[in-house]
Amino acid sequence: MLAKIVGELGPWSWWVAGLVLLAAEMIVPGFFLVWIGLAALAVGVLSLIFWDAAFWIWELQAILFAILAVVATLIGRRLTLRNATTDEPFLNQRGASLVGRTATLREPIREGRGRIRLDDTTWQVMGPDLPAGTQVKVVSSNGRDLTVEPT
Repeated sequence: MLAKIVGELGPWSWWVAGLVLLAAEMIVPGFFLVWIGLAALAVGVLSLIFWDAAFWIWELQAILFAILAVVATLIGRRLTLRNATTDEPFLNQRGASLVGRTATLREPIREGRGRIRLDDTTWQVMGPDLPAGTQVKVVSSNGRDLTVEPT
């Protein structure tokens, strides 16, 4: 059935495939099918030019489509990631968002470990030995532990 459709549509089959992929992009979440659809449209342009040429066999078209799909996806990914800016740079990095804040030690720092409370969370901290009640400043974060120094 697919061979019959491609046979009837000729070089326009790549255009149909490209448009179907671009339409599917509106239904499927993400921003991935656009690049594959553009690769199919590019092969469609080449098919309009070379359709009657002896070298333009379906295997060459499929290989070219695969190569163009990979290249287009890599270029598209680079373009979208380069322009990705956010107003919440520490959205999923809560510890990193606390760097620079000050707090009071809830528990003393003994042998390099203690606890502070920031907002609604108690954080484990690392730093020099200090008594409870000391004001400290968060200087770095390595995930769940904060490093502090006295202010």
